[in-house]
Amino acid sequence: MSTVTSADGTTIAFDAYGTGRPLILIDGATAHRAVNPLNAEIGKLLSDGFRTTVYDRRGRGESTDTTPYAIEREIEDLAALIEDAGQPAILVGESSGCLLALDAAAAGLPIAGLVLFEPPVVVDDSRPPLPADYVEQLERFIAEGRRDKAVELFMTAAIGMPAEAVAGMKQMPHWAPTEEVAHTISYDGRLMGTTMSGNPLPADRWAAVKVPVLVLHGDQTWPVLAAGAAAVAAHLPTATLKAIPGENHSTEPGTFAPVLRAFAADLT
Repeated sequence: MSTVTSADGTTIAFDAYGTGRPLILIDGATAHRAVNPLNAEIGKLLSDGFRTTVYDRRGRGESTDTTPYAIEREIEDLAALIEDAGQPAILVGESSGCLLALDAAAAGLPIAGLVLFEPPVVVDDSRPPLPADYVEQLERFIAEGRRDKAVELFMTAAIGMPAEAVAGMKQMPHWAPTEEVAHTISYDGRLMGTTMSGNPLPADRWAAVKVPVLVLHGDQTWPVLAAGAAAVAAHLPTATLKAIPGENHSTEPGTFAPVLRAFAADLT
């Protein structure tokens, strides 16, 4: 494990694989290195031509945290990682990590391109929108010490699982690690903003993104996520949309790594 220090003093823990073109993988909500080994596998598969950084977003795993949270702090975390890895970097976002990648590019970080896998975007009435006070509810549960309720809200309101299914998950091994990082779920809620409101994407949020963008979804994923990926690709003038055959909301490293390699090869 290695670390960098972000602008506000937060320690960001990461592993780096290989040498070559810098590539940084950004997890979605609740994920980090200890619970998501797939990113490390991707790094190993690309180690012959890339320096792949797999990191714990602030407040998760072996990274520390500094309050109050702001999206700008996570962008500063990426700036520190890019400085360590070399620039310009390719950012690869997964789920809500896609939105952080887009915000970082819009902020002007030295980025060569973006790969976005199934961003959490809902621009129609195909599913219920997130509650308008989603972030506030999450933060209230955390303040009250009710981490389980924050996870339940995330599972039902954001992911869309039935409440009875979530109740049955509490005895599963992954529940406790998710509760441990429950305070960070609101961070991803702030990143999403209105992207899951059922309304069109904000016209100006990513207007400054000029680098090539590859927007991906599995061709076996939920239709709402495929539609969201298409909406993001249509929103960004530099974007290309691609479906990955046989994949759903997660993708196997052996399938994903060649897609990343091909995207990098097309960059100037």
